[in-house]
Amino acid sequence: MSADDPIAAFRVEAAEVLDQVEQGLLDLGHRLDDTDLVDAVFRGLHTLKGSGAMFGFDALAAFTHHCESAFDQVRKGSVPATAQLVAVILSAGDHMRALVDGDAPKAEGDAILVRLAAAVESARGEPALPSAAPALLGWAMSFRLPANAMVNGSNPLMLLDELRELGECTIVARTDTVPPLDKLVATDIHLTWDVTLTGDISRDDIEDVFIFVMDDMTLSIEPRGAIVHEGDDAAETVPEPTFEAAEPEAAAARSAAKPAGESVRVPAERLDALMDRVGELVIAQSRLSQLAHQDGGVAMRSISEEIERLAGELRDTMMVLRMVPVGQLFGRFRRLIHDLSRDTGKAIELVTEGEATEVDKTVIERLFDPLVHLIRNSCDHGLEMPEDRRDAGKPDAGTVRLSAHQAGGEVVITIRDDGRGIDRARVRAKAEANGLIQPDQPLNDGELLQMIFHPGFSTAAQVTNLSGRGVGMDVVKRTIESLRGTIDVASVDGAGSTITLRIPLTLAIIEGLLIRVGEGRYVVPLSAVEECLELTREEDGRSRGQNLITLRDRLIPFVRLREMFATGTSPDPFQKIVVVSVGQERVGLVVDQIIGNHQTVIKPLTVLHRGVGSFAGATILGDGSVALILDIGQLVAAAQPREERLRAVG
Repeated sequence: MSADDPIAAFRVEAAEVLDQVEQGLLDLGHRLDDTDLVDAVFRGLHTLKGSGAMFGFDALAAFTHHCESAFDQVRKGSVPATAQLVAVILSAGDHMRALVDGDAPKAEGDAILVRLAAAVESARGEPALPSAAPALLGWAMSFRLPANAMVNGSNPLMLLDELRELGECTIVARTDTVPPLDKLVATDIHLTWDVTLTGDISRDDIEDVFIFVMDDMTLSIEPRGAIVHEGDDAAETVPEPTFEAAEPEAAAARSAAKPAGESVRVPAERLDALMDRVGELVIAQSRLSQLAHQDGGVAMRSISEEIERLAGELRDTMMVLRMVPVGQLFGRFRRLIHDLSRDTGKAIELVTEGEATEVDKTVIERLFDPLVHLIRNSCDHGLEMPEDRRDAGKPDAGTVRLSAHQAGGEVVITIRDDGRGIDRARVRAKAEANGLIQPDQPLNDGELLQMIFHPGFSTAAQVTNLSGRGVGMDVVKRTIESLRGTIDVASVDGAGSTITLRIPLTLAIIEGLLIRVGEGRYVVPLSAVEECLELTREEDGRSRGQNLITLRDRLIPFVRLREMFATGTSPDPFQKIVVVSVGQERVGLVVDQIIGNHQTVIKPLTVLHRGVGSFAGATILGDGSVALILDIGQLVAAAQPREERLRAVG
């Protein structure tokens, strides 16, 4: 997005406003009598309509006007908020997004407006909230916009047209502040308008007209009518306080007095480009550090250490800039749960925890689709219908719980439901029918539950528009693994299922453990490393054919990377074992040498090498050579069949 492209900027801001409106509507669906939520939704619709008209999105402004009018009636108390009305406005929000993108069928919008009119008429038959505003005969007002209002996009003629729409309106333009011709600036506003409005119009209606310029303009509003109570012989005059909007200078002083943080919108591409430059700096600094310790004197080593400190601080700052709270992702699923509850006929509640946990923005973007699949499956396959839940002694409403927390260099996201759980017998039967396992083949519980991630695997009794086609869970696993993450499944019959995702906090720069296997050097993500120990010759000899060591009274399987990578070299006299965690399991990697920690800038593999398993990417070392980054999950998965064959031979 170009910083100078106002249309692109409008689309970004419109998406944010629509997100706020959607969240307000979802909250309102649970608290229909919350007037603050009604006001918030109305303000969002009003903002979208005004901004759309300003930037030439006339179809959006016209469509949004109908939705705004409906909520205006709710706000005034003439129509109550209903679940039907909220559902229609949610659908209207989807159509507004399409209008912003420029791809919205008019027939679809017309159909929504028909449903909107029906929802409003249906709501009229229900008791409305009492209106807090008294019926007034009219208002006398005077306003003057700041001189640069037109330059900033405010058109006084449009404001006057909106006032005319409120009721009978008389407008007089005062020219006493217009400067002489030789000092007149064509783009400045010098007029003051006196306006008389007649009719049952609330103060809020008038203030809404000036919602975008209220803080910088001069505005006075005075009641000019009286309230007539039915049965009274005379009219009772109710004085109203006069509202004076702040002068521009006073508004500026008030704004300056508020200690508020400022923010700047930056296109994501610029952050990505900056991260690339920081990565190159880290690589260059690593090379400088190596040269300084080899050939440099004290002065050069001192400068190298200073640059290393500054590069580290810059790297950490850059990483923070890319981090966003996972709550931004979780909030998008409230609408999904709302729609799934409607489509399945089940009462579903979404509970979120750990929304403040921060993750790299790239990770957030790529996690959305996998989580959609997992939540759909939990709601469709896991949660029971209300009558079945009652028979099982559960509350009618099922619960889907999304939680996140940070564990070292990873974020752990869990999707937990309180449904029926995974039917292991059906999973096994389906796996045998698909030829994934042999009849009576022994499998532990974890291996059996992992079967649901095979392509085309589904235990659904029938295909629905939500799930059952066997498409999705294999895509979920591939996506998580492409993020260098892992996915685990646990289930308790009758109590629900839990799916745990472990994802690196960032995909750009990681802390790694640099190792040597034969003549090659490799990087193990430090977040996966549990501990390191030495493999003695005695243990190595005893473990031949077994590949197991005892670590604190627990058997740990290990993989000889030298043999797996076919280095063709003899092992070092004192080999090391790097114990890594893979899900809930621990596995040892036998290496020739542990070199030490390494700031690893991840570079993608070329198209030619992308299909090579066991590697997540590459990095450039201080001497300019390349080291491959191990993909621990794929490495262990590829090693298992090989180790089983060796044990069988042994």
